[in-house]
Amino acid sequence: MYNVEELEGIASQVRRDIIRMVHGAKSGHPGGSLGCADFFVALYFDVLKHNPQQFNMNGINEDIFILSNGHISPGLYSVLARSGYFNIDELSSFRKLNTRLQGHPSTNEKLQGIRVATGSLGQGLSVAIGAALAKRLNEDEGLVYVLLGDGELQEGQVWEAALFAAAKKVDNLIATVDYNQKQIDGSLDDVISMGDLRAKWESFDWQVFEMQGNDMQDILDTFKRVKNESGKGVPSLILMHTEMGYGVDFMMGTHHWHGVAPNDEQAEIALTQLEETLGDY
Repeated sequence: MYNVEELEGIASQVRRDIIRMVHGAKSGHPGGSLGCADFFVALYFDVLKHNPQQFNMNGINEDIFILSNGHISPGLYSVLARSGYFNIDELSSFRKLNTRLQGHPSTNEKLQGIRVATGSLGQGLSVAIGAALAKRLNEDEGLVYVLLGDGELQEGQVWEAALFAAAKKVDNLIATVDYNQKQIDGSLDDVISMGDLRAKWESFDWQVFEMQGNDMQDILDTFKRVKNESGKGVPSLILMHTEMGYGVDFMMGTHHWHGVAPNDEQAEIALTQLEETLGDY
């Protein structure tokens, strides 16, 4: 087990990986990836029951994670490599032609740690429900986790899935929404206001929790609380408050870095703000 300080150190390295990957590819989505780095680290280094050395597509007797907002793949790829799914040197191949680390997670490249091709927004929750029901049929006690973007909630399929999960009491499912209130075209309110998200999910008969997604201790405490409440006939939703671009001052507080790669000078400035704790790839 890692303590909070160690997990924060890993998250700093993950943020360095994100900057270097997106800069190296000259394309990608740094904003949301940086904002969710703490979440990814907490999940893979503390919360999930998983075995990187014996990865298989079925995930039997393991927890499963699905990244619905697949465009923030740099954060997931970094954490998968840093937790032992594949060699960290492969991070340098991000978004390169005919490599396994595509801009959105893909299964045909057979990358360890990836069970579902994602990035077509609105679909991940439905897939997660299917995985959770499969575990129920197999009497598998593993949990299914899924991360969605808040802008993704503008997709109607999400709410159809939410209705289904509550109606079928899919209580081995923990969904998290990255609630940074920004998307590619501007603020959430400027594009399509989502109103009171907590009230919406509760009206769909989900139990709703909230956490600060850039506070490692709060993430750990919240997941512990949510896991203790699973298995009680109700699906769980965490509203995770994050700052897009967290950790790099000129990327924070704006939607402009949702899908823009830093140039050489910007990447250098960003890296000076992020501590190298595990060694760069």
